[in-house]
Amino acid sequence: MSLSAVVLRAAEEASEPAIHPYAVGAIALGLLLSLLLVLVAFGGGRDHS
Repeated sequence: MSLSAVVLRAAEEASEPAIHPYAVGAIALGLLLSLLLVLVAFGGGRDHS
């Protein structure tokens, strides 16, 4: 079996990912932004040292 036949067969068998990569990125971004907002809200009333 030639290399091109192996590559074509692998490409045909490839399926879509279970979770879209942009969805994972959007969830991670939302989580990090919410943690940043919590940090700013928590430290907002404190005096500088």
